[in-house]
Amino acid sequence: MGKAKQTGDLGEKAVAEFIASKGYIISAMNYRTKFGEIDIIAENNERILFVEVKTRSENRIIEPYEFVDPIKQNKLFVTANIYLKNNGIDLQPRFDVASVIKDKDG
Repeated sequence: MGKAKQTGDLGEKAVAEFIASKGYIISAMNYRTKFGEIDIIAENNERILFVEVKTRSENRIIEPYEFVDPIKQNKLFVTANIYLKNNGIDLQPRFDVASVIKDKDG
């Protein structure tokens, strides 16, 4: 497994744990369609979260969330709609971007 993949996996795991600590149930991780991927899907009684996680090492010029451009946003929207339709979910959707900064200690 490459270093970037390991860093990304660490970030996704940390964000999933954070979301779960807020009372959400993780419904899916790395949900893929031919249109794109959603890193984390979580829900509670009121809403469903579609979360894009961006993890980078510290001391970068660009913040992780800045990598979620309009093209990526559209892919997330289309993929989320597919998930909602395929699973018969009518909860209020929310789209989040989680920026994770990995320090030198991991």
